[in-house]
Amino acid sequence: MIHLNLGSNLISKYGSRFDNISIAIKLMVESKIKIKKISNFYETPSYPNRNFPKFLNIGITVNFNDDPLDLLKILHLIEKKIGRKQGIKNDPRVIDIDIIDFNGKIKNSSDIRLPHPLSHARNFVLYPILEIDPKWSHPIFKKNAQFLINNLSQKSRIEITRLNKNVIINT
Repeated sequence: MIHLNLGSNLISKYGSRFDNISIAIKLMVESKIKIKKISNFYETPSYPNRNFPKFLNIGITVNFNDDPLDLLKILHLIEKKIGRKQGIKNDPRVIDIDIIDFNGKIKNSSDIRLPHPLSHARNFVLYPILEIDPKWSHPIFKKNAQFLINNLSQKSRIEITRLNKNVIINT
């Protein structure tokens, strides 16, 4: 199973943070990435700078028949199309799409790191995974999302809100 996480904390020419994520999903579908499951939206403070706007995130599972680098190239093109500009790490952005897990592969190269190196420690990654794939296991740590959530700090576990809102894809 391939897990992606999409986040946004700025408006774009397409609209709100919700719109940015929905447009990204639509562009994935148009790029022949088969969407299997989509979590609800989750909202968290920006890390590490809490003065930045709050982030919205979703987790999705997809099918993709090529290799992870091909998927990464498509995701970068989608980010660029929505208006993402390369900036300073952790700065606000209109869209951020990360490959969290690509069929359990473990890879550490200058081009790609799998699984995502901080996935086990991020509430906005783990809660959506728990919602859409509760049996998922981290490829390196061999622990499921609930176990990893239980190991987050209390602060990290309470600073996330599941919104009663889903992605809307206009076709």
